Amino acid sequence: MLFHTRNRCLYVFGGQRSKTYLNDFFSYDVDGDHVEIISDGTKKDSGMVPMTGFTQRATIDPELNEIHVLSGLSKDKDKREENVRNSFWIYDIARNSWSCVYKNDQTVKENPSKAAQEEEPCPRFAHQLVYDEMHKVHYLFGGNPGKSCSPKMRLDDFWSLKLCRPSKEYLLRHCRYLIRKYRFEEKAMTEPLSALRYLQNDLSLTVDHSDPDETKEFQLLPSALFKSSSDFIPLGFSDVDQTYAQRTQLFDTLVNFFPDSMTPPKGNLVDLITL
Repeated sequence: MLFHTRNRCLYVFGGQRSKTYLNDFFSYDVDGDHVEIISDGTKKDSGMVPMTGFTQRATIDPELNEIHVLSGLSKDKDKREENVRNSFWIYDIARNSWSCVYKNDQTVKENPSKAAQEEEPCPRFAHQLVYDEMHKVHYLFGGNPGKSCSPKMRLDDFWSLKLCRPSKEYLLRHCRYLIRKYRFEEKAMTEPLSALRYLQNDLSLTVDHSDPDETKEFQLLPSALFKSSSDFIPLGFSDVDQTYAQRTQLFDTLVNFFPDSMTPPKGNLVDLITL
């Protein structure tokens, strides 16, 4: 339950009624005494909203007009067992849309690796999550990791999360870089001299030379000029097949920067064929 200080609305999501886990979502206008059902929690919304459960932790940012939901304990009704998972969602109030920023599909293990523990907090419930609106930082503390061998175990670790969103300028530059890099690789197969000039005059302009990883990748690109055409084409492929495969891969990479409403369906048409 969250209160939006600017539009004066109370937002309520999920919870538990008796033995039923809910994922309905509605708002209440405290001044107008009006309730709006945003989502009724029907099955058609499954996969598009956070999982059902009663241990979600939520925060709100009135300035960004967003609601953040961190899921901990979920109920799998098919297996009839409780699973602890990490899942972080953002709800855009103006667009009325959910976005899953991160999801850990693997259930918590009894002995998680040390490397995994250092990268992110282990999935948990009964934890505390607060949000610093001024600095746009989430803080998470404690909780129960849900270990069957130690059900009363309590954590005392402390984590912070800051969402870094790429700017429009960065996305535009990065897309240009990907397109020109693939264009250079195509030219390198047939026109090495033209490809070299393209690398120096066009591709280099889209590189962020302050980024060590991107700079290193750019510095390795000239090696393509010294490969023969057979090095580019895998065994059993023609040059047309290879070009098609590379351009398809580029397209699939670029569409990741666009919302689902502007991209083709993610499924494969081959899956619709009955054998």
